[in-house]
Amino acid sequence: MTSSAGVGFCFDRTFPPALVTDVARRLDAGGADRLWIIEDCFYTGGISLAAAALAVTERLNIGLGILPVVARNPAITAMELTTLIGLAPGRVLPGLGHGVQEWMEQMGVRAKSPLGAFEEVIDAVRRLLAGETVTTDGKYVRLTDVRLDPPPAEVPPLLAGVRGPKSLALAGKIAGGVVLAEPSTPSTVRLALDQAGRPEDFVVAVFSSVCVQEDRATAYQIMAPWLGTMIETRNPSLVPVPFFDELTALYDAKGTGALTGIPAEWWSEIGPIGTLADAAAHLDALEAEGVHHIGLFPLADVDLAMSQIDHVIALANR
Repeated sequence: MTSSAGVGFCFDRTFPPALVTDVARRLDAGGADRLWIIEDCFYTGGISLAAAALAVTERLNIGLGILPVVARNPAITAMELTTLIGLAPGRVLPGLGHGVQEWMEQMGVRAKSPLGAFEEVIDAVRRLLAGETVTTDGKYVRLTDVRLDPPPAEVPPLLAGVRGPKSLALAGKIAGGVVLAEPSTPSTVRLALDQAGRPEDFVVAVFSSVCVQEDRATAYQIMAPWLGTMIETRNPSLVPVPFFDELTALYDAKGTGALTGIPAEWWSEIGPIGTLADAAAHLDALEAEGVHHIGLFPLADVDLAMSQIDHVIALANR
């Protein structure tokens, strides 16, 4: 049975750019739903990688996760998105966010109100994609008689790549959906949708950290250092899991090695980690919470990441 949520693969910001066409072709041929392009400062660029992936595929969808709204003028963002949509109508799903504020500071574009800037940019981009002639004189967006020529024939929903209650509440009012960062768990999704106000026709995309191996022990051993980092930093996507305090106490007392022995049910909540059946159970749980798109996010090691593509394809076609 084909999965009800679209299952795809995340192309890490550190991967060699030339690898994107091979990954895209493999996913396209195998029947995966989507390749998610990860744009973070100051690594590879999302727009150019997305164009390369679209150019070598026939059916594969491309997600952008995410474009920081103040890094580009909103008119340029709308132009770039229109170009991608024109290259492959119906195959582009853009995510925009207010960006990591430290990075925005480095570029000299940090907004005094990230939420205010986010709202103004999303509004301007949405109106431009809809074919409007936009004139606005806001605190962060100033446009005079700007109109796309021509605007896209089909406009995808603009997804908000945000976290935190205020940002999610705003996303629920102004965006077409959300992109939730890894490690997205069913608990993370439930809380995020509550904070967004559970609006109608709201597209939910998530990134979920993946490691599928022949046996659970190997997968847990590979992912234990990663999980330790998530615990140490109190990653906002992990904190909502119901066992987070127990997990933290165990890690504080016994370190990374102890994480390999946590219950399989905990690992399955945290991500598609373990056997292929364990990963499928995680995806089923995300779908039950209303998730529409799942981007499986491998560790940054290229060889390990490439070994996951066949598993991603299997999960997409399960």
